[in-house]
Amino acid sequence: MGTAVGPSLAEKAQEMGLKFILVSFDDLFGVSRSKLIPTRVAAEAEESGAGFAGFAAHFDMSPADPDMLAMPDADTLVRLPWAKDMGWVASNLEIRGQEFQQGPRNVLRKLLGDLSESRGWTLKTGVECEFFLISPDASTLADMR
Repeated sequence: MGTAVGPSLAEKAQEMGLKFILVSFDDLFGVSRSKLIPTRVAAEAEESGAGFAGFAAHFDMSPADPDMLAMPDADTLVRLPWAKDMGWVASNLEIRGQEFQQGPRNVLRKLLGDLSESRGWTLKTGVECEFFLISPDASTLADMR
């Protein structure tokens, strides 16, 4: 149930010269959850997903519930700038072959579709980057005035 429309995850990873991929999703608190896979299993991960325990990721689940599968979206694969042989890919969550309704990307995709159909709206976003410069020992903030 991946959403890639271009080359497969394995093809993109090979083209980028990656050795490893972080298959990732965000939980309901915005915490990034990931599983590191070698690129040699990228095709399998794209087809079958990477398993995660939903209750451990703070979804409304118990240990008795089946594992969630993070289905990589190959169109989101990027190289990590601090690890040239490692990539990161966003994932859509599934349980038993069905879209996991609590999955943040699944919720966003549904809402965008609903707004587009009912009101003709298109989401546009922007990023406001904020950061702090601190001393190497983290004892002081840099004064940039």
